Amino acid sequence: MAELIELKEIEERVILLGISTGEGDDAWACLDELEDLVETAGAVTVARIVQSRENVHPGTYFGKGKLEEVKERIWELDATGVVCDDELSPAQLHNLEDALDTKVMDRTMVILDIFAARANTREGKIQVELAQLKYRAARLVGLRSSLSRLGGGIGTRGPGEKKLEMDRRLIHERIGQLKAELKEVERHREVQRRQREKSHIRVAAIVGYTNAGKSTLLNHLTHAGILAEDKLFATLDPTTRSLTLPQGQRILLTDTVGFIRKLPHHLIEAFKSTLEEARYSQIILHVVDCSNPQMDMQMHVVYDTLKELGIMDKTVVTVFNKTDKLDREVILKDLTADYQVKMSAKTGQGVDALLELLETVLRNEQIYLEKVYPYSQAGKIQAVREYGELLEEEYGEEGISIKAYVPAELYGQLVL
Repeated sequence: MAELIELKEIEERVILLGISTGEGDDAWACLDELEDLVETAGAVTVARIVQSRENVHPGTYFGKGKLEEVKERIWELDATGVVCDDELSPAQLHNLEDALDTKVMDRTMVILDIFAARANTREGKIQVELAQLKYRAARLVGLRSSLSRLGGGIGTRGPGEKKLEMDRRLIHERIGQLKAELKEVERHREVQRRQREKSHIRVAAIVGYTNAGKSTLLNHLTHAGILAEDKLFATLDPTTRSLTLPQGQRILLTDTVGFIRKLPHHLIEAFKSTLEEARYSQIILHVVDCSNPQMDMQMHVVYDTLKELGIMDKTVVTVFNKTDKLDREVILKDLTADYQVKMSAKTGQGVDALLELLETVLRNEQIYLEKVYPYSQAGKIQAVREYGELLEEEYGEEGISIKAYVPAELYGQLVL
């Protein structure tokens, strides 16, 4: 009887490489995050090597002596590749390959690989391919040998895979096509946005560091049913859902892609249209994992990214999430936020406080209205119910007397 042979994809075993430029830097914490990224991409970390030096070696990332140590470790641990914690230049990529005789990847390649696996919508897929092609166009020579070495694994997934054999001219042509397709998608999004503006419904964009619990929060509040895993970039495509607050006001919540440190500029560029949702919202719900020791750094990364995108003129509500995981006293404070609240999206603890806070935020943006409407104008009260907060309603001989908070842009129509 013939023996059954189990065909299994080669497991990628990688060594993480990082540079420490001085005391107090977070090289090891960066490698913790890189290990999470690598695991999300489907590889296993077998070792970490950090070199202390003033800055990254311009030619080979690591110095010559350290590269010999890396080469020995690759052989000892039967590693299939290395992952550098910074974005490599084409020359560094090529030189490292020559020096180590193994597959060489960098942080950007791993992030792009995860994005390729996570994108589901047409817009998400276009953005991923665009980011991949821009990255690969500058690195065709180095990548060609790198990706042919194993014939699979990190950096070879997604729509960009088939494009590697193109010459630069064809890649740039494809980039042009994708940009045109993305503009078309953006036009559709603009139409949806205008319809929302006409409806006077406020929009809150949920932003935060990757894996802070944004999708879990959206699911808990709106039963959106979107993927919420304990993994980096578990959701990539934006999801918008309506939430009715306890006093009857409606608000739209939009989940956005998670932020991460060392996010390459061209990646931010490629995902600008997804993050446009945050730009056109009135409220930023900044979700923070308060159980993470790197909480302050993560908050800093989020605000830096928002500044780069020109999104800092909004009302910011910081949601200190995952309080159920706190095993110590932590001072929770965000000096950049207008409001803050503590909660656990997983257990539901603190959700009522968040809903009350959102009502307060909406109320502060609205105008108080006290008026008696003749019965012939009863339709205006329906607009108050739908877009504002109706506090009192009394039927008398002269008409309907109301007290309410209404959106500023609707106030003029309601007092006439």
